[in-house]
Amino acid sequence: MRFKRLNIMWICLLAVSLLFACTGPKPSADHSSHAGEKYTCPMHPQIVQDKPGTCPICKMDLVLSTDKSSDSASLMLSESQMQLANIKTIRVGEGSFSSSKVLNGRLITNPEHTEVVSSRVAGRVERLFIRETGRKVSAGEAILQIYSEQLQVLQQDYLLQLKQVAAFPGEKVYQSLREAAQNKLKLFGYSNAQIKALERSSKVSPILTVYASSSGVVNEINVSEGQYVSEGSPLLRLENFNRLWLEADVYPSEIEQVRLGSILTITINGMPEFSANARVDFISPALNPSTQRLNIRAVVNNAEGKLQPGMQAIALLSTGSVSKAVSLPLQAVIRDENGAHVWIKTSDHTFTSRKVTTGPEDQSQIVVISGIKNGEEVVSSGAYLLHSEYVLKKGITL
Repeated sequence: MRFKRLNIMWICLLAVSLLFACTGPKPSADHSSHAGEKYTCPMHPQIVQDKPGTCPICKMDLVLSTDKSSDSASLMLSESQMQLANIKTIRVGEGSFSSSKVLNGRLITNPEHTEVVSSRVAGRVERLFIRETGRKVSAGEAILQIYSEQLQVLQQDYLLQLKQVAAFPGEKVYQSLREAAQNKLKLFGYSNAQIKALERSSKVSPILTVYASSSGVVNEINVSEGQYVSEGSPLLRLENFNRLWLEADVYPSEIEQVRLGSILTITINGMPEFSANARVDFISPALNPSTQRLNIRAVVNNAEGKLQPGMQAIALLSTGSVSKAVSLPLQAVIRDENGAHVWIKTSDHTFTSRKVTTGPEDQSQIVVISGIKNGEEVVSSGAYLLHSEYVLKKGITL
């Protein structure tokens, strides 16, 4: 009986303890962050919050940032990291700077040096010596042969006048008739050499060989062997690449800086060794309605034949000069929605970001109006890698 009472007592004590355990104060589940703590996404470090949560991009849980210097715009790199990132610096100083506008351009054929070879007589193309486009043709090279009975009549008339002059050497009328017959042959495409050959042989032929009067590249062939052509029909087109046109695009805000005779410094994409100056000789009177830009043109000398139509070019239009200016390479300045900044070397392995105000620029240099001083060491190579390393480590942008 006594043993039964002890069991009942123990059961009561256990029930009371369970009751207090269920109804008593629960441990706090609040995981609110302490002041100054930052939480970031391991996959997207640009996502930074001051309390726990999930990444809005990948939905991963944010983790506590272990970098206690997140608010410092400085980085410390080891010697090996600097070598891998190709970090190079320059010491800035004042100097003269010539500002220029970078214009996108392209090389095109110059129609002023384009020759269209046309038929001077009606007939049939007997033989075609040039059969493909893109081929280079030299001046005096045979292009085709044309058959025409009209040519045979002109040759007979010329030979007849030669006989008249030989029979009556003192009569000027026969000499005039000979000259008129010779001019007719020239008008129909005969060269002096061909006329001399006709005089020696005294044999007429209805076939005339047409020669190129200038050098060029065959751009278009309009006939084939056996085709009949009329007088004046175009046979082929020759393009001369010795003097090309440069066409460049000018935005409306830059129109006032362009004048006829303005000097353009021209470089070709893919040809760093090429550089030439050319003068603007044409300015379009109206904007291109599709691009809202103005076309300007200059003639580029291509005597060496290194340039080809269709090449992309960069034209620098000089807009002025500054006598005392602090300039940096373009790759040294990082520009984003927050402004422009550079990386300053503050010690052997430490770099600090600093905002700057920029001014005029050209294809390689940019003027810094304020933000850096003479003698400071600025990162000229590897600035973008420093910026990326800062974003990855700190989880924030500058």
